[in-house]
Formats: sequence, C-alpha cells, structure tokens
Amino acid sequence: MALAPLEIVGLCLGVIGLIGTCAVTGMPQWRVTAFIESNIIVFETIWEGLWMNCIRHANIRMQCKVYDSLLALTPDLQAARGLMCVAVILTLLAVLIAIVGMKCTRCTGDNERVKGYIVLTAGIIFILAGVIVLIPVSWTGHNIIRDFYNPLVDLAQKRELGEALYIGWATAGVLIAGGAILCCTCCCAKEEKNQYSYSPQQATYSSHHVARRTASTYSKSQYV
Repeated sequence: MALAPLEIVGLCLGVIGLIGTCAVTGMPQWRVTAFIESNIIVFETIWEGLWMNCIRHANIRMQCKVYDSLLALTPDLQAARGLMCVAVILTLLAVLIAIVGMKCTRCTGDNERVKGYIVLTAGIIFILAGVIVLIPVSWTGHNIIRDFYNPLVDLAQKRELGEALYIGWATAGVLIAGGAILCCTCCCAKEEKNQYSYSPQQATYSSHHVARRTASTYSKSQYV
C-alpha cells in the first residue's frame, strides 16, 4: 500500500489533464487579434478556435459563429480538431482504466499483478494523450509565430497566441507527468515484489540441509 498515494497523485493529474483537454478543445481563444504598430484603440477583438469564431466589441458584447463547412477549414485546423477529439477520448479512457486498477479499489479483486498491468496501461495512455495534445497546440503556435513575422502577411491577418494554447501546453505536461507517475508505480511494485520474493524450494532445501547437519552432529556425540 506504500505506492497507493503515488497512484492517487497520478490519477488526480490525469483528471486535471482531462478537464484541461476538454477546456482547450472547446475554447475559442486559439488565435487572437494582434495589436501591432499604432493600433492602440481597438473596437473589437477576434478570437479563432477549433469550432467557432468570436468577435468581442468594445461595449463587452460578444458574438460567436460556428464554422459553416468542415471542408472550408484549413488542413491544420481540421487536423487539430481530430487530434483534440482523440485526446479527449483517450484521456477519459485512461481515467476509467486507472480507477479500475487502483490498489484502493476492488474492481479486479486482490490480484496485484493484474492491477499493476492495468495501471501501467493507464499510464501509457495518459502519456500518449499528452503527446497528442501537444502536437496540434505546438503546430498552431508555430503557424501563428511564422505568420506574425512574415512581412508578406497583411497586418489585419496576423494573430497572436491565445490562452487556449498556453493551457494546452500545461495540460500536455500534466498528462505526461501523471502517466509517468503511474508507470513508475508499476515498475516500483515489480522491483519490490522481486526483492522480497520467497522461494519454497530453496527454503525446503535449506531446512533439509540443516536437519541433516543436526542429525549428523547428534550421532557423533552419541558415539562419544
């Protein structure tokens, strides 16, 4: 049970990663309006997300519109949509698998070996989900920075990194950390089991050898 607190920490990080993944997927602040040169007074702010565009006016009124056609989206946006949806599914699946394999639960009985493999599977899925979240977030950030410093792109078309990207990078780190902790608990459990393993054959041989030595000594004393 010494590894149970680490499993709980890994599961908590996974739940936080699940919440962050869902939030990043639905947030419209992937690309935001860039304030460049003398453009100080801005009457509206544009947010561009995976599913909609939002325009926030100076009077704090915001209007959002869902993208009309999937085929009209750019390839990077389509890929980001698919990858983030896959990440949400994998993270949810990993949370459920981790709960089943926790030492403090009895879903799989008291078989520690089976629980270890289940926790290891959940950790690997968490790490995979973190990498999947990292790919579209980093890809979008790279495209924004590339267009921002490209002199051929019009100033009105340039964007800055939105809050969703920063949350996405943090979420990817949390998922990878949670998965690594779960994998480490499984490896530590195996090492601890091997260290304190007990061999019945060796114990039987040792007891038999001691018994023979005792009998031999006793017989010699009888002769004296």
